Amino acid sequence: MSKIDIRQLENRLINSSKSIEKKQFNSNKDFGQILEKIQNKDEEIKFSKHATERLNSRDVSLSLDEMNRLKSAFHKAENRGVKDALILMDDKAFIANVQNKIIITTVNKEQLKDNIFTNIDGAVII
Repeated sequence: MSKIDIRQLENRLINSSKSIEKKQFNSNKDFGQILEKIQNKDEEIKFSKHATERLNSRDVSLSLDEMNRLKSAFHKAENRGVKDALILMDDKAFIANVQNKIIITTVNKEQLKDNIFTNIDGAVII
């Protein structure tokens, strides 16, 4: 090989390593964005079919503020190690599986009277 061939190879290696560095940086950025999306998705509260049916049959809707309050209740329960919680919010009650971030059922104020809640290990009043 002549000197020219070796220099051309060196330039190719140097240039290819720069493009690899750029690709790695971009892929890290993509990974960060993906991770953020996954984390945000974990923040979403899901409603079981039963809870959804209860909300619909009672014509109950939740505002954005109420959903944020529910998220806050989930965080508080999770921080205390609660697995299944009773969440009391204004005139509504929710039974929730905290680990899976699922509202299992909902109860309105008329049903709160003389009601017994079982299979919970914590309550959050928000």
